[in-house]
Amino acid sequence: MQIGMVGLGRMGANMAARLRERGGIEVHGFDPAEAARASASALGVSVHGSLDELVHALEAPRVVWLMVPAALTSQLVDELGSLLAPDDVVVDGGNGFYRDDVTHAATLAARGIHHLDVGTSGGVWGRERGYCLMIGGDPDVFARLEPAFAALAPGVDAAPRTRADVAVGPEEQGYLLCGPHGAGHFVKMVHNGIEYGLMAAFAEGFSILEHANAGSVALAADAETAPMREPDAYRYELDVAKIAELWRRGSVVGSWLLDLAARALADDPHLEQLEGRVADSGEGRWTVLAAIDETVPAPVIASALFARYASRGEDAFANRVLSALRREFGGHEERRP
Repeated sequence: MQIGMVGLGRMGANMAARLRERGGIEVHGFDPAEAARASASALGVSVHGSLDELVHALEAPRVVWLMVPAALTSQLVDELGSLLAPDDVVVDGGNGFYRDDVTHAATLAARGIHHLDVGTSGGVWGRERGYCLMIGGDPDVFARLEPAFAALAPGVDAAPRTRADVAVGPEEQGYLLCGPHGAGHFVKMVHNGIEYGLMAAFAEGFSILEHANAGSVALAADAETAPMREPDAYRYELDVAKIAELWRRGSVVGSWLLDLAARALADDPHLEQLEGRVADSGEGRWTVLAAIDETVPAPVIASALFARYASRGEDAFANRVLSALRREFGGHEERRP
C-alpha cells in the first residue's frame, strides 16, 4: 500500500513515520517548506519537490492524504482534482469545517475521485501513542483504507475495554466510520469543543490553587478596591506542580490533559515562560455555532471559547468601556499597577 502525505509538519511527518513503522506502508510526501521535507526524509519518507511529482510517484489507484491548515484545503482539493484520476482517493485529515467536506466530496466525485474526511486527534505524541481517527465518507472507500487507519490508531490495548463480552470493533481500535461525508470532521469539531472546556476547567482550577495565598498579599485599602473579607482563609502556599502530580494518581480528574499539565508545571512551576495568549483554530467556534443551530445549550464550551479571545486581548476595548462608564457615573479613576 502507498500513501502520499501532503503537509509534513508536526502531525503529517509523524503520521507518515507511524504508517511506515506500524503498517509497512510506503509513504511519499510533499511540503512547500524545505525544512519540513528534510525532517520527513530523515524519518524515511520519500519526499518530492511538488504536488505534481508526488502524484506521479504513486501507483494507481492513488491515496493522497492532506494534513494542512483548513485555509489551504480547498485550493489543494482543486489542484488534486486536476492531477488525480478516477478511483483515486483524497483524505482530508486536517481540522477542516465539516460543511466544506460535503462540497469537496461533490467536487471530486464529479471527476470520479473519492473523498474521506478524517478528524485526527493525537497531537505531537501520536507517533508513539497512536491517533484517534473520526472518519466520514463512503463505506467501500473506508474499507479500502482500513489498513492505514489501523496502523495509525492506538489499538484496543490503549484503554480498558468497556465490554469484554462483545467482539472488538474498529472504535475500540481507535478509528471509526462515523457517517457520510462531513461526519468525521463534525465529530472532531465537537471533540475539540469539549477539549476547550476541559482545558479551561484545568486552567481555572490551577489558577485558584496558585492564588490560594491571596490573603498573604498586602493590598492598599482604597475606595476602588473591595477588601478581602477573610484574608486568613487564604494563606496557603501550595505547590501546584506537586498537586498536579498527585491528581494523576487515582483522582477522578486524572486524564492525558492532566498528564500534560503536570509535565508543563514540572518544567516551569509558575509558567513564567508563557504569555498566556491562547489561539483558536476554528473548531470551538464551529461547535458553538452548531449548538446554536441545534438549540443545544453549551455554556461551558462557549465560555471556554470566549476566554481564549480574552487571553489575546480581544476584550481590551470592552474593558476600557467598563472603565469609562465607572469614571463617568461615579468619578472612579483606574487603579494603576
